[in-house]
Amino acid sequence: MSSTTETRLLQEIDARRDALAALCADLIRIPTLNPPGTNYREICEFLAKRLEAAGFSVELIRAEGAPADSEQHPRWNLVARHEGTAPGECVHFNSHHDVVEVGHGWTVDPFGGEVRDGRVYGRGACDMKGGLAASVIAAEAFITACPNYRGAIEISATADEESGGYGGVAYLAEKGYFDPARVQHVIIPEPLNKDRICLGHRGVWWAEIETKGRIAHGSMPFLGDCAVRHMGAVIAEMEETLFPALMERRTEMPVVPEGARNATLNINAIHGGEPEQDKDYTGLPAPCVPDRCQITIDRRFLIEEELDNVKAEITALMERVRAARPGFDYEIRDLFEVQPTMTDRDAPIVQSVERAIRQVMAKDPDFVVSPGTYDQKHIDRIGKLKNCIAYGPGILDLAHQPDEWVGIDDMADSAKVMALTLAELLAAERRE
Repeated sequence: MSSTTETRLLQEIDARRDALAALCADLIRIPTLNPPGTNYREICEFLAKRLEAAGFSVELIRAEGAPADSEQHPRWNLVARHEGTAPGECVHFNSHHDVVEVGHGWTVDPFGGEVRDGRVYGRGACDMKGGLAASVIAAEAFITACPNYRGAIEISATADEESGGYGGVAYLAEKGYFDPARVQHVIIPEPLNKDRICLGHRGVWWAEIETKGRIAHGSMPFLGDCAVRHMGAVIAEMEETLFPALMERRTEMPVVPEGARNATLNINAIHGGEPEQDKDYTGLPAPCVPDRCQITIDRRFLIEEELDNVKAEITALMERVRAARPGFDYEIRDLFEVQPTMTDRDAPIVQSVERAIRQVMAKDPDFVVSPGTYDQKHIDRIGKLKNCIAYGPGILDLAHQPDEWVGIDDMADSAKVMALTLAELLAAERRE
């Protein structure tokens, strides 16, 4: 890439700074809450109109039959493609358009898209409508500065990443949209900080553990068998043996933050006894010994661990409890599992983004691995495309928080990195 091309690209991004903030704000103002999955088609149509004006061909794709897809809340995705003037490789920017619930503690309108003091505020600003906006601006700037590029650019806005990605990237991958013969490079603009390249993520296994008992009158608990007490013994065994064992396991993957370099277990939820009543119910609960108790566990495992061993460890723990407690019975139900993934440091997209970060920020990037999963899992496992990273603006710690925001400078710098990456991989003067 010539210095002239580089200068022209950076100038194009600078000229679009206000447009970048405005686009991010417009995206925030479309409340794509998941669950249940609102306004998915609206945001896809908004992006389609903009990208068609920039010369992209656009598809709107409903993930029919995917988890949570329904007539009331259809799972809509957008894939837009811009063809260069000569054959070449394809660079794909994938962003999810869904956002999590608002929660409490906001001092600004969560869907107001307020622009103030160099920031854009709102639910999804950081995770990840700021990254989506940056990729759109980067592509538009590149097409203007390098109209005779070779290959193709794709931009996707996909559903349901916050709930596993099955109505979004997983569906598209199954349909061949991430086939390596069609797409060669993928950047997912997740908020990992603008000077970091995220190579992958840890593995995850979610499961529900149920302990079983026998119902009886609460005044005569000796005639029943309390499933909650059985679950208390399970949690005590976890505290005594499992949690200390997990703290001894550390990965060589550069997972951030530091504590996530260990294997971890979280108890997401616990429930025993009769179902919770509606909030306006004013009566007392019935006096019963609970005959069922469930916990949901979230086990994050390392690339050095085998999933079969992770599951067997929990089964062995339950069997230890069974041996110590008369009448103890249990069931384990799988809910969700994802293998760890990590792109090689010498992969082409890693090398190109690394050089672009050096150009824009005059520093070497940090290479990290995410503690939680994101849609790279589907691109890798279903699409069989390994040349994929997460790179985008936003501070990871702000994701899902009240008063979520993204910095305009960070979006602009990330857009410059994305545009320079496009120039290196697709520009007509690219050296072989």
